[in-house]
Amino acid sequence: MNYLLDTSSFLWFVHDDRRLSASAADLIESSSNEIYLSLASIWEIAIKVNLRRGLALRRPFPEFIDYQLNTNRFELLEINVAHLKRISDLPLHHRDPFDRLLIAQSQVENIPVITSDAAFDSYEIQRVW
Repeated sequence: MNYLLDTSSFLWFVHDDRRLSASAADLIESSSNEIYLSLASIWEIAIKVNLRRGLALRRPFPEFIDYQLNTNRFELLEINVAHLKRISDLPLHHRDPFDRLLIAQSQVENIPVITSDAAFDSYEIQRVW
């Protein structure tokens, strides 16, 4: 099955953070699942690294992203016009622009999101945790 990681779930997974639920870790680690990382999450991480918001990566940012995509077999989910068009139709239950893009991608691609963020439940998507 296909799943889309939100930014926190991705970071918790790659840093072995206990905030990642066991069931989420199992989904990510299962070889029968295809795990997608959105370009939106990479963009969000780049901004946080640039602002030095306490985000410590184990490698320089460009190497970190390439390493994680390759090592963990994550697929990159590009941002396309259909995703951006969907954002304009989303109700404003959640104002975080990166999360809104993930929600739009989830809807357009019909792919569940692995996230602990209950705000995603206000939208017509499948959230798994």
